[in-house]
Amino acid sequence: MSRPLTTLAITLITIPIGLAVRFLPLHLPWFLYKYLGSALWAIALYWFLATLLPKLRPIAIATLAIVIATLLELSRIIPIAPIDAFRLTFAGKILLGRYFSVKNIAAYLLAIALTAVLDNFLAARNPQIHAPPTHPTPPPAIPSK
Repeated sequence: MSRPLTTLAITLITIPIGLAVRFLPLHLPWFLYKYLGSALWAIALYWFLATLLPKLRPIAIATLAIVIATLLELSRIIPIAPIDAFRLTFAGKILLGRYFSVKNIAAYLLAIALTAVLDNFLAARNPQIHAPPTHPTPPPAIPSK
């Protein structure tokens, strides 16, 4: 299976698990209930970015995911009326969250780092997945007389 299809499948599996953790009465311990949803959100973000940018290496995807997740978390500090109104909707609550938490940033960092390690391990088992695109080599120069 191609990398974009694999990463899309992983994303589509991660999302309902994250929603279940957040919204179903799974009777999880408080710590898991509080931070597993955030971790799964970050994992879904990583795999979504990997789907959109299949040629990037795991470290680049992780860096981008960490920047996006951190900026989204920090955006909760600055009141912006249209974004704050969106945050009150179900989609806004799921995608952007409502309250700032440094602990959420820590959960994002840990989840993204572990996901990148897993992605790197999978790439090591199949090197073509992250291989840079090959460019045709130009024909050899003809020596002049």
